Amino acid sequence: MNNLGERLFKLRRDKKLSQEEVADKLNVTRQTISKWETNQSMPDFDKVVPLCELYGITPDELFIELKDKETSKNNEFVINVEEEQLKTSKKAKGIAISVGLYFLSIIWIMISIPVMNMNPIVAAAIFLLICGFSTGIIIYVCIKYKKTKIKEETKLDKLRNQISNVVAIIFTIMYLIISFKTMAWHLTWIIWIIFGLFEEILKLIFMLGSYKDEK
Repeated sequence: MNNLGERLFKLRRDKKLSQEEVADKLNVTRQTISKWETNQSMPDFDKVVPLCELYGITPDELFIELKDKETSKNNEFVINVEEEQLKTSKKAKGIAISVGLYFLSIIWIMISIPVMNMNPIVAAAIFLLICGFSTGIIIYVCIKYKKTKIKEETKLDKLRNQISNVVAIIFTIMYLIISFKTMAWHLTWIIWIIFGLFEEILKLIFMLGSYKDEK
């Protein structure tokens, strides 16, 4: 019944009555009417019928309408929650597929050159194609199924993202140079494990920094 006060205020305004006039007709103080309209208190049982008669409505019309509004809001909240859960589920499936493709690309590069004796350039091209496709899926699902409410990005978050982007470029360059120079594609993928570990350490450092700022 959080909107009861607003409803009473609107009814009084529609009748062009002041709080003093309503108070006089109901034999209560003006402060009582004010408390009703600001949800500080509710009308006593013996005042509900006279109040509704004054405003030209029935008690059912007063309370049923409020109940319908509250039910509508609850239904809207449930729908929003279900939509967010569906988005999260689809996003998780997309990321799971991408991770599977990344593992597939690693397996491919491990067997295509040493086992299948494939041309290293062709094998590397297919490897990069699979990685690019996986990355595209992740970007797509993250944008399409992003959460409705987005946390405001802080300066620390922006700095961490910038550092992360620079480090990702450096690791990519290192990976390609080392891989093409040594042709040990079945071993150089370990660089990405090191990169993932570095990313987690970076997140931890900035998380601790943010925690200290909040203190």
